[in-house]
Amino acid sequence: MNETFDLWKLLAGLGIFLFGMHQLEDAVKALSGKAFRKVISHYTNGRLRSIGSGFLVTSILQVSSAVSLMVLAFVGAGIMSMENAVGVIMGANVGTTATAWIVAFLGFKLNIETFALPLIGVGGILMVLFGTASRIFQASRLLIGFGFLFLGLDYMKGSVEILAEGFDLSSIPNYGPWFYVLIGALFTGLMQSSSASIALVLTALHGGLITFAIGAAMIIGANIGTTFTVLLGAVGGIPSKKRVALSHLIFNMVTAVVALLGIRGLIALVEMFFDIQANSVMALALFHTLFNLLGVLLFLPFIGPLARLLVRIFPDRKAILTVFIDKTPAEVVDAAIAALKKEINHMLEECQLYNLRALSIDEKLVFDHDLPFEKNLKKKFTLEDLYENIKLLHSEIFAFYSRLHTQKLDESETKELERLVFASRNIMNSIKNFKGIRYDFDEFDCSENAYMNTQYKLFRRRLVESYHNMNRILGLETKEEQYRELLKAFVHIEETDKKFIRETMDAVSASRIHDMEIASLLLVNRLFTQACRLQVFGMKDLLLSHEQINDFDRAMDVKDIMDEEKAKAMEKK
Repeated sequence: MNETFDLWKLLAGLGIFLFGMHQLEDAVKALSGKAFRKVISHYTNGRLRSIGSGFLVTSILQVSSAVSLMVLAFVGAGIMSMENAVGVIMGANVGTTATAWIVAFLGFKLNIETFALPLIGVGGILMVLFGTASRIFQASRLLIGFGFLFLGLDYMKGSVEILAEGFDLSSIPNYGPWFYVLIGALFTGLMQSSSASIALVLTALHGGLITFAIGAAMIIGANIGTTFTVLLGAVGGIPSKKRVALSHLIFNMVTAVVALLGIRGLIALVEMFFDIQANSVMALALFHTLFNLLGVLLFLPFIGPLARLLVRIFPDRKAILTVFIDKTPAEVVDAAIAALKKEINHMLEECQLYNLRALSIDEKLVFDHDLPFEKNLKKKFTLEDLYENIKLLHSEIFAFYSRLHTQKLDESETKELERLVFASRNIMNSIKNFKGIRYDFDEFDCSENAYMNTQYKLFRRRLVESYHNMNRILGLETKEEQYRELLKAFVHIEETDKKFIRETMDAVSASRIHDMEIASLLLVNRLFTQACRLQVFGMKDLLLSHEQINDFDRAMDVKDIMDEEKAKAMEKK
């Protein structure tokens, strides 16, 4: 009967199955991708919760590589620890076993044509009737994905059944379980889909082409094969990416070795629930789940030591400029926005460092830690080098912002990105102001006029006081507190500016300063005050909600009107 075996039907079935999985994955991510990212980012605090999140998301998405991408993104962005990342990966491995259950229960228990063809028919009609931007379009892709998945399985099952007619299992050479583990790993690695290789194994088992023991060994191999995609993606990648890939490999390899060594015991356990001869497909699905659960139980006490080992094997090589966005792919929007916020805050600190040094102020008066630029390169920058690096950092922030704009963003994400890029520009403009007046400060310090020397000291005091306020605001717990304190900080800057102008007018009246010194003082104060304002505005856009920013801006408008009215009243007097 081998002469009637249609190889192309088997390959067509595999292709249709893979196409169905692809449509299913894309549709689920489009419909609920953000919700899944929130589960991964917000509900992974602790070992059991991280394992549960990985299991839940992978069970629904049915693509562990998508979950691995999320894990990589959130670890890179600094919002997920390596321990929790390992937990998510372990849970994702258990989640992939849902494929075997779906295929075993629906693909071999029901008449596929009775539901596969209607799904494809209804889904195809809906795709034509509705636009690509609608949720109905994505839901129709979901229906088509399920339909093609099972239609492909039906093709594979039909071709294998023809081949199995008259096939003698005793004719299969006994190469030992390790050989079939290797075959399963190679199949999965070549197809880049454990779902497809598991479907093939279940089909071969159902058709009688392989024994249960061989199927079990190939399923173990498929688990190893799932690591190939992540390993390839980590080649030449950043350390956090390599750590994620290696943790995946270690977990799957150790689980596979333990499962293979204890394969007889696991098969005996399966036999307590299913008759392997009469219900081999369901039994193999249970075997797949059991040995992955066994792996989780084995690794659960060692997640912490494993995470620390991975960090030692692949220590962070900090980027010279960026600290957060270089680790985060723009494709995962939630993580990318979080990383962008942290990077802009990093730029704010480096700008503050430049301004402090421009006024010869010891940065330890403001910062109790070394900043990333000099910490990573282990050298102290000149003011010129520090300024050039901040400019380059700003360029990389804008480039990352531009890449983010190419992703599918909702309205709230677009507005948040606009606010963040305004924050970055304001912070960069503040340092440009200081660059323009740094030599004036030197002249004030070296001046023979005592009043100019005093003003230089007051500028230094004003800057330290302003930065203490800003850094205190960054440490506040709620946005409401930050909103109130930012308003106070801005008002304080304005009051200090007015006080300076009054004192300068008094000094002019008392002939304590000359004409050229007056012009220099007023220019420096204007740019100094504007630089402080710009940093407060940058923090406003970085920290506050959209509504609070609008309230803040309205408060500024009211203040300006009141100032104008006061000025007019003074002129009338």
